[in-house]
Amino acid sequence: MPGNLDLVALGNPLLDMQIRNGESVLEKYNLKANDAILAEESHMPIYSHIVENFDVVYVAGGAAQNAARCAQYILPGNSTVYLGCVGKDDLAEQLRKANEKEGLKSCYQVVESEPTGSCAVVITGHNRSLVTRLGAAEKFSPSHLATAEVQKLVEGAKMFYLGGFFLTHGIESALIIAKAASKQGVPFTMNLSAPFIPQFFKDQVDQVLPYASVVVGNESEFEAYAASHSLADPKDLKAIAQHIADLPATFGSLQQKRYVVCTNGAQPTILAVQGESSQKEIPTAQVPDSEIVDTNGAGDAFAGGVLGALLLGKTIEQAVEVGQKLGRMCIGQVGPMLKFPKEQIV
Repeated sequence: MPGNLDLVALGNPLLDMQIRNGESVLEKYNLKANDAILAEESHMPIYSHIVENFDVVYVAGGAAQNAARCAQYILPGNSTVYLGCVGKDDLAEQLRKANEKEGLKSCYQVVESEPTGSCAVVITGHNRSLVTRLGAAEKFSPSHLATAEVQKLVEGAKMFYLGGFFLTHGIESALIIAKAASKQGVPFTMNLSAPFIPQFFKDQVDQVLPYASVVVGNESEFEAYAASHSLADPKDLKAIAQHIADLPATFGSLQQKRYVVCTNGAQPTILAVQGESSQKEIPTAQVPDSEIVDTNGAGDAFAGGVLGALLLGKTIEQAVEVGQKLGRMCIGQVGPMLKFPKEQIV
């Protein structure tokens, strides 16, 4: 049933510039081995530096775009669409082609004033450090949501997904999408995306969380949320997940409890459900070190698997297991990619 399970994702389209054995780059630019940051002035030379000194692998990226492509991996054809802003350049064409190959519809706003965003991905061992130059991505404007094409997509959506990175600049657009989901009675889902989002964009996170019926993040993002909200124990992941699950909800006519999912590396995934007194742990299959190629995008693959499985009518527990499968597949590939030809996951 192509086109009947429409997921609309909103985020920052980026072209990943990926290098391996980047220990010297971490030191040179004062970066953490497993982190995600927005580039500051001191980081700007990193993009030319890695091009000049490393073999760069270019991969279509942007967290929400990755998740949407991974959801499409398990959904019927033409089920997903991605909204974001790009420049009028070759990088944008590369993103469109990558999405088209994997069945994701691109519905970009295009600006001529800025280049398409890019992300330096510095891989060291099993860690990845992301340094993002947003470029055109932060020029996304609510006017794009008002176009006839986008309004039609929004009105037909069965689920919405927001990448937390978008909240650094796009709270007005994020709220338009969140309120549309509430009005239509369909799920609005979101990802915390990186520790600096709940840490430095706390107010924006707090504005959209009431609308979110599914919240996904990893252990460092949940700990950052706990610290910025002065929770009792910023290391108690189960309590943090339950706190978020129990926040006031604005789901409109959607009769659903909020699900909060915390990935925790090789440890079991934590699932908290609104109003429940205990949290579930869903075991994570261990992957031998020899099979881990690259962890970049694994969290996005997990999120995409959860979204796609929920759209296919799976329970939240089953959806988490599908997300884990896609995450495992992703870390065996270079960049935020999955295996082609497609493998049967669901």
